[in-house]
Amino acid sequence: MTYGRSSALRAYGCVAAGLLVLTGCSAGGDGKGGGADRTPSATGTSAPAGSAPAASEPAPSGTSTAQRILELDESKQPKTRAEARALLARIVIGQEVLGPEVVRSSPFESDPARWPVLGEDCVWRTSRLPEDVLATSTRYFHVPAKEGHGRVQINATVTVHRNRQESGWETANAMEEVLRCPDQRLKAGEELKNLWGAPFSQGEQMNRWTEDAFLESGEYVSSESGGPHPYIWSQGQFGPVTVAVAVKGAEGFTVEALNTLVAEGTGRMFLNAEQELGKAAG
Repeated sequence: MTYGRSSALRAYGCVAAGLLVLTGCSAGGDGKGGGADRTPSATGTSAPAGSAPAASEPAPSGTSTAQRILELDESKQPKTRAEARALLARIVIGQEVLGPEVVRSSPFESDPARWPVLGEDCVWRTSRLPEDVLATSTRYFHVPAKEGHGRVQINATVTVHRNRQESGWETANAMEEVLRCPDQRLKAGEELKNLWGAPFSQGEQMNRWTEDAFLESGEYVSSESGGPHPYIWSQGQFGPVTVAVAVKGAEGFTVEALNTLVAEGTGRMFLNAEQELGKAAG
């Protein structure tokens, strides 16, 4: 028996809260990035700027980790790049999932033939897709700046590998990248600072929402937006698919509001992947 969308977001919230506790809310707990008295969230409500993330609801009692995630139906796994692109299109989200304030950015989607690679110099570049990746796509959104807050940037990524083992290596590589490069340059004038990450296998640290989770937090600095502002990135895995959402904060947004955006996007894409590739509940 699968679980509903609200349960998925609740479960993600528990994991995210765990990371923020472990890092001491380093993505904004020191007051950096605060500003206006009211902060837009993904649901159209507002939260006091500078407030701490709200305590997450516990998972439903009597629900085991195994019951909460569907079993992968390996016969549904894509075998060709064309099949993977079709699957990806059914999993990736549009801006409506993230809330009424969120709009598309330009460019809206990444080049499907390219793949981001973190160099030895800790600078991100793009390269051709590796052999183990059948398809990948990143969509770009933002909350427009207006009186009281700056422009928040949101990236939603879906990657389809050939099998579960290869998608698992993607999560392992993400952890290695943070350890190797706690400071990273995205492009000219954009940097991530003081990154800290943690992997959570299914059942660890309240991870009841995905087979393998990776959470990352730090600070975002840019010549355009200033900073440092909070930066949050979350990745989940279901079989050969990984889903991820990254949020670059801005003046006037709390960590709680940013976390809501991450939870909405990651939770919905994971459920989409589960519905596409999971075995029917019996």
